Amino acid sequence: MSNYFKSFDWVTLVMYLILVFAGWLTIHAASYNLEDPDISIFDFSRPSGKQIVWIALSVFLVVLILVTDSKFFITYAPVIYTLMMILLLATIFIGTNINGSHSWIKIGAFSIQPAEFGKFSTALMLAWLFNTYNFKLTRPSNFLRAVLIIIVPVILIILQRETGSALVYFSLVLLFYRQGMSGIILWLGFSMVLIFVLGIRYSIDIATGDPSLFGQELVLSIIPFLVVLMFVFYLEDYYSAFKLGIISAAVLIAGGLIIRYLPPYLPEPYAGLFVKYATYRNMALLLSIYSALYTLWHYLLSRYLPYLWVALIGLFFIGWLFLCHAAFNKLEDHQRTRIEVLLGIKQDLKGAGYNVNQAKIAIGSGGFLGKGYLQGTQTKLSYVPEQETDFIFCTVGEEKGFLGSSLLVLLYMALILRLIWLAERQRTVFAQIYGYCVASIFAFHVFINVGMVIGLVPVIGIPLPFFSYGGSGLWSFTILLFIFLKLDMSRIDSY
Repeated sequence: MSNYFKSFDWVTLVMYLILVFAGWLTIHAASYNLEDPDISIFDFSRPSGKQIVWIALSVFLVVLILVTDSKFFITYAPVIYTLMMILLLATIFIGTNINGSHSWIKIGAFSIQPAEFGKFSTALMLAWLFNTYNFKLTRPSNFLRAVLIIIVPVILIILQRETGSALVYFSLVLLFYRQGMSGIILWLGFSMVLIFVLGIRYSIDIATGDPSLFGQELVLSIIPFLVVLMFVFYLEDYYSAFKLGIISAAVLIAGGLIIRYLPPYLPEPYAGLFVKYATYRNMALLLSIYSALYTLWHYLLSRYLPYLWVALIGLFFIGWLFLCHAAFNKLEDHQRTRIEVLLGIKQDLKGAGYNVNQAKIAIGSGGFLGKGYLQGTQTKLSYVPEQETDFIFCTVGEEKGFLGSSLLVLLYMALILRLIWLAERQRTVFAQIYGYCVASIFAFHVFINVGMVIGLVPVIGIPLPFFSYGGSGLWSFTILLFIFLKLDMSRIDSY
């Protein structure tokens, strides 16, 4: 027993307690009413009073986890995952509609969000899979099994109209790189984001508000050079990369000049046909297709499989561009407006951009040292929507200023780095993989929540760990963290 006591990671526990306590105080500050200064932080009719109940129940969960044999989580991970997926499926049909989402189950006066608890069950299931005998992620069948474990809860949560919570599960893919997944997939993800941002950002003329083809022209001009970069860093075929780069640059420059200046010198009807079909967009599209076929030709000559993958990725980029436009046009008006505001296509300070704009004002008004605890005006007068939950970082920024906000972010970074360090010292694959899952989920939540408050990422509505008001979030993060700490305590059995 003394060995287990000594093996417990007290540093992480201290950081957890600081975050929970500071979060409770911040929730009180966010819901504080200047017209009623005598209001108690323990008033159970207010968010801070309710949060202390969630905190007390979290202590019970911590004790329950720590007295449970760590082998329980290893043995019953598939059962826990299956039961949680059934609950997520049931939530689609029995969930209560809150703000357009069907992700909440109402129990008396309280509501829980199963999507939050699905995180630890998915992390356990991934750890269980990676821990199976002779498992190697590089095998396609194993890779697909791992992806499927993540995709199932994502689909179920999207069907609950809770997109923000669904996106969190994709953070689990980060651990794949720790297990040897090729960097080409990370490159694929980066390129997909780049194509989406540029394609949508420049699909509308900001000056007139009219649709524009410049976004497609820009992306289609970039795709051949994305293929060139894959030749350099993935295939290490520098000669072919140089040839494709020179050809692409020459075609874009010479073709652009011909399309711009040749039509006046052509007789009718050839001039009209040339203007209609010989557009820069069509030329860039053909060049993108050529870059993929150029790579495919190398595969046919060498039968070296990576060439085929690059060729398929090149073709996928083209399809992804048009799919992004089609999907963007199918979005609900408020969803499309949020993306347009984020990308700078339009300003909507009274609509979709209101939350972020007010959040920036609140944080900026705090200055370097802040206005002081319970002294914030932007949050006290409720200018910032959801200031107790998704936008609670505004209260920190206004009352504690840049210094307090920076210290909070540094504390989160310290916790995440600590989790990674703990994961590295594990003696079992199960504990190590689960630890990386926990670190990935925490990192995603912190980055996205703080990022959306200061306008760097879209507003997708995910809580700040241990700070945002709500029992489901607090319990979920507590369970995630302390299952890992329990596994870490048991590492002495693995010697």
